[in-house]
Amino acid sequence: MSHKLKVGELRETYITDEEIWRILTVVLSTKSVKSSTYKYALIKALIENLYMVNDNFELTYNQLAYSFTKIYWNLIVQHKLIHQNRGKTARVVTLIKETQTNHAIPDEMIFDKISDDLQIKLVSKIKSTMKENVYGALYGDTRGSFYSFDHRQEILRISPAVHGFMLNYQRLIVNLTNYHLAAMIEQLNEVPSINYLLGKVESIAKRSSLRPFERILLEYFSADCFYCCKPLTGITRETHVDHFIPWSFVQSDQIWNLVLSCNKCNTSKSDKLPKRDYLEFIIERNLELNDKKEDQVVTNWMENYKSKKMIMLYDYSIKNGFDTIWTPS
Repeated sequence: MSHKLKVGELRETYITDEEIWRILTVVLSTKSVKSSTYKYALIKALIENLYMVNDNFELTYNQLAYSFTKIYWNLIVQHKLIHQNRGKTARVVTLIKETQTNHAIPDEMIFDKISDDLQIKLVSKIKSTMKENVYGALYGDTRGSFYSFDHRQEILRISPAVHGFMLNYQRLIVNLTNYHLAAMIEQLNEVPSINYLLGKVESIAKRSSLRPFERILLEYFSADCFYCCKPLTGITRETHVDHFIPWSFVQSDQIWNLVLSCNKCNTSKSDKLPKRDYLEFIIERNLELNDKKEDQVVTNWMENYKSKKMIMLYDYSIKNGFDTIWTPS
């Protein structure tokens, strides 16, 4: 009955990587009771927010609910995978389908395209569902050793040891979670095969367009390519927004990891890490962004950002196999 808990204390002050692997393996396996896909979605939401924790390793319920809602919206609305539960319809499916129907939203509309007001209302409703069915359930499966939570404060605190573990093995955990999530969805929905689903599961957190970030970056910085420094003018050098650390590792879109790029550099860089020299450049750029206190949108996007996070992200991406280093030609 751990899903009924309103407060969960962290039971382990220290836990080894071997112990974390053992618990995570059980959580992802059939040994863990899963009546819905909720636990997988929470793990994906935690991974998406790994670099957004504050100094106390805390995340707000709003941060997690936003990621959680986006995952399910894109599965249910865009990909029409409406069976996310064994037995009765999952509450998150009902909430999302009601929102889609009441506002006449077409199936092809992905989450980041719907209005901000509607996003906020839906996230708030799903946050309540997560309190009832999600936080306590995964807390119980991980024996209270992965995180603590408090419904009144609406705060989840990741164990520092588990946070470090998830950074170290992030790419592997993402792949394992995506596979098992796809396998469960395959069982619950009539779909061709797990290979068909994996591509959809891997892309559900990805933003369709980075144009809003492009407008902000162009407002505060010159229209030059971050990498080759050439002006972003003319058809051959159309403006792109690039993830400095590849999206396939970060699994989220944060303005402090986004730069303006020309078409040539963006295409050439692809899923690679830029030369370490550029790390100093983006840290300097982010210090400038942090000073834009008059812009509330920028302030919100830079919340909990610190230069050490950018360095940590770069180093952990190399540990996770992103070790092909790129420089512009």
